[in-house]
Amino acid sequence: MQTKSPTPQPGFDELDLRLLSALAVDGRASFSRIAAVLGVSDQTVARRYRRLCAEGGLRVVVMRDADRLGEDQWMLRVRCAPDSALAIADALAKRSDTNWVGLASGGTEVLCMTRPRSAGDHADLLLGKLPRTPSVVEIRAHQLLHRFYGGAQSWITKLDGLTAAETEALRPRVAPVPDRARITAEDGPLLAALERDGRATYPELQRATGLTESAAKRRLAALLASGAVFVDAEFDPGILGHPVGALLWITAAPAALHSVGQALAGHTRIAHAAAATGPCNILATVLAESTADLYAYLSGPLGQLEGVQHVDTTVFLRWIKQLTYPAPMR
Repeated sequence: MQTKSPTPQPGFDELDLRLLSALAVDGRASFSRIAAVLGVSDQTVARRYRRLCAEGGLRVVVMRDADRLGEDQWMLRVRCAPDSALAIADALAKRSDTNWVGLASGGTEVLCMTRPRSAGDHADLLLGKLPRTPSVVEIRAHQLLHRFYGGAQSWITKLDGLTAAETEALRPRVAPVPDRARITAEDGPLLAALERDGRATYPELQRATGLTESAAKRRLAALLASGAVFVDAEFDPGILGHPVGALLWITAAPAALHSVGQALAGHTRIAHAAAATGPCNILATVLAESTADLYAYLSGPLGQLEGVQHVDTTVFLRWIKQLTYPAPMR
């Protein structure tokens, strides 16, 4: 893995990086526990957390892990007229079956990750709503086949904000669950509350679900231990000195598909990488410090990977949705 100390945006510093890194390890850890590991006061952690939420777009949420649950995920590449792209992106962002939505290609392209709960949902979006939307010129759908990096693996952990000992001290202690990761209909209210606020207290979860506090705690612990869900933190990567984001459409030789994907997972700038269907066979999200830094990555670590045959780069102009809507401001 390449390591490089980030240069935070003015107003943010190394303690913010360390706090965000701590939340990536355990997004539900108490402020007192985080403070003890970071060596600061509870009040300092609480104050920094509130400022990151207000100014850095921080949101802690519980997410379903589509890979572990065996659910389909699709990347949609929607080309449309410039004057309609924002409205289309906004409409997609409001859907519950989208993970993130971004504007790219000079405002003529909407990129969207979907997680349809059923084949009917997917068909309704691809065969119904989008094709009938005025100004949509072309739709390309790429199904994700295998995740190399992302999900419960947070990009911020690549920035070495915590020592190995600090990471281990924060890591949740959960007993392994022998059953296959799964979510039942009864989990709906619990997950709905946690998808709104991943740090919701157990009294708050009791009010939202009708479960007792102990029952809500046990069920959440079981879901986390099984890998069916994970706690994630979204924030504007620009505050950590990485304001440039791009989606890479990579074509690798079939025999090198897995080795290229595994190599990408180890690159510091890669936030997500997955094998996919379509003209390219790997999709990857890269976060860079500048356009020059993006070029250095494309011509260096990525360009030197054996088996990479072609790369199409789409730079994001604006995030519309990451995990929640609206996305952190950029």
